[in-house]
Amino acid sequence: MKVCEITGKVALVGNNVSHSNVKTKRKFNPNLKTKRFWSEEEGRWITLKVSTSGIKTINKKGLAAALKDAAAAKKIY
Repeated sequence: MKVCEITGKVALVGNNVSHSNVKTKRKFNPNLKTKRFWSEEEGRWITLKVSTSGIKTINKKGLAAALKDAAAAKKIY
């Protein structure tokens, strides 16, 4: 399943609408990238499947803070 490991974004469902206004189901997948991040605390590379907005979040907050916030959000559900 395509899920961002930081933001939790998943695919949305919508419609393709033709010229004659016939609607067929389709998926809007999140823009996921497999990216390696260097963890200073652990001294190793961590590979994550993240959306581009998740990459921006990691750049803004830092890897450790972003992972801690993502883990806290997963405990709620």
